[in-house]
Amino acid sequence: MSSRRSIIPLPELLVSQIAAGEVIERPASVLKELLENAIDAGARSIEVRLDGGGIRRISVSDDGHGIPRAELPLALQQHATSKIRSLDELESVVSMGFRGEALPSIASVARLTLNSRTQDDAHAWEYIPGQPAAEPASGQIGTRVDVRQLFDDIPARRKFLRTEGTEYGHCITALERIALAQPQIAFRLFHNDKPQRHWRAGSLEQRLLDILGKDFVDQSLPVALEQGLIGLRGLVIHPAHARASTDKQFLFVNGRFVRDRTVAHAIRSAYADVLHGDRLPAYALFLNIDPATLDVNVHPAKHEVRFRDSGAVYRFVLQTVGQALAQGSMAGETPIGAMPLPNGAIVQPSMPDQENSAAPARGLPGMASGLPYTPPTHPGRQSSFNLREPSNSYGADWKSLYRPIDTHASNIPTGETGMDANQSDEFPLGMALGQLHGIYILSETRQGMILVDMHAAHERVVYEQLKQALDGRELPRQDLLVPVVFACTESDIALVDEHQHTLADLGLTLSPAGPATLAVRAVPALLAQGDIESLARAVLRDLAQVGSSRHLAEQRNELLSTMACHGSVRANRRLTIPEMNALLRKMEQTDRADLCNHGRPTWFQWTLGELDKLFMRGQ
Repeated sequence: MSSRRSIIPLPELLVSQIAAGEVIERPASVLKELLENAIDAGARSIEVRLDGGGIRRISVSDDGHGIPRAELPLALQQHATSKIRSLDELESVVSMGFRGEALPSIASVARLTLNSRTQDDAHAWEYIPGQPAAEPASGQIGTRVDVRQLFDDIPARRKFLRTEGTEYGHCITALERIALAQPQIAFRLFHNDKPQRHWRAGSLEQRLLDILGKDFVDQSLPVALEQGLIGLRGLVIHPAHARASTDKQFLFVNGRFVRDRTVAHAIRSAYADVLHGDRLPAYALFLNIDPATLDVNVHPAKHEVRFRDSGAVYRFVLQTVGQALAQGSMAGETPIGAMPLPNGAIVQPSMPDQENSAAPARGLPGMASGLPYTPPTHPGRQSSFNLREPSNSYGADWKSLYRPIDTHASNIPTGETGMDANQSDEFPLGMALGQLHGIYILSETRQGMILVDMHAAHERVVYEQLKQALDGRELPRQDLLVPVVFACTESDIALVDEHQHTLADLGLTLSPAGPATLAVRAVPALLAQGDIESLARAVLRDLAQVGSSRHLAEQRNELLSTMACHGSVRANRRLTIPEMNALLRKMEQTDRADLCNHGRPTWFQWTLGELDKLFMRGQ
């Protein structure tokens, strides 16, 4: 047995290198820390120079207020900082950095040179760790930090670095994240003395265009809401353009890029019933919150935060992003000029009526409970429908969509428009002209024509109606004069017995009709004319997948989605023109009507200009 080793204090250099292991993982970590220091120094312009992907050299120059000569050695001393003075300031941090660890940690694993000049200095001063004092040097007002040969003296750390190209890619990512949150600062990047990026200072809109590209901006929906101590603005991708990866997910809290499970889950929940397959949301969101309600001293690299009232933050993000998606449209592009993202301000967007919306977020003091609804307007974009009830005649035609399928298609009149041609301008989805292949509705608008997938559209409308009715505890049921009986397994009977209350909440009444049969005795009135056996089987299948009853609340919308799918008009169902128009009018009143419950588009539009190009008119 080996002898016991005595407890001794670690050398200061080793302590610094251990701290560096938490803060400095690769060149991108160095770049991030230096950029945050430049931002805290009040820089308006930052220049970054990399050699060998940042492995050989990282140089960051800024035009901030600089560091006085006497304080240069202190800047490289562990836990020496100008950014906080007390525990109270630590609890409400407003700066990017605050621990005083970055420069000492970098200096312990690389060769660092610090060059700085304040407005009161006649020239710059340069300091290298180990020198007794700073020496005169040339330089502009501001600070330049030059880091060379990262991990050269620590082979165990150096061998974990990747190729120069890989490390350079990580540096680009770190620079983009910081530049997105600081549009008022100009950034220039050189790699191996070749210019690579140049982003001028300007508006957030321009910075989003510069970094994320025009396609991302055009395919996104604007988000902007402020309530008391919290505000959210930015862009979320339209569900039709969702991605297969998470490479375009940017979340900033008080200007700091973070990965937060609470906000990420709220965003995923807002997209829950509008994404197709395994697609993932993309977003660039900027959450501003009172620093006193936020703890940023959680992770050494400051990638994580902790909210004092995470539940209120979750509800606020879910409500705001969900409302943006509800008002989205596929009718045209999102002009950058229509984005409500002014510098330093957040505008008040429209909110749903209180009686139709979810419960307001609670928790953070000062958070408003809601705002009056006003339809949004986006110049050059047909983005929101006229939210008004159709006339009584259209309401009657809407109800007839639930009639039993008529196999005698020849008896159905298809030439009745059901509305005056002069009314087309009043309705964004226009007037129905006919049905194609028993699947699509062709509609004429003032701008061109629209093609609607009738099942997908009807499914979304029914789904939203079911959600509203269930939220308001007003889901009407219809007792069946003749119960629908179908064969089942013993496990199905056990499921019905276990989840009777859940089924009742969903408007379904099921009971055993024998040792291997179930009877459906009541269904939601909306779905009474649908395929009731398929509906019941699908709901039971979903209940079996949920497993535990405690998860049913979270799965409620999935159950309603299944019910809506089986209660909607199916392919080859022949509709009359009034029925088609009634469906279009209902779509115009329904949130998220441009996507079905599974994320498929419900309609597309072709403008007259696009049709003219197809036929080369005027060419």
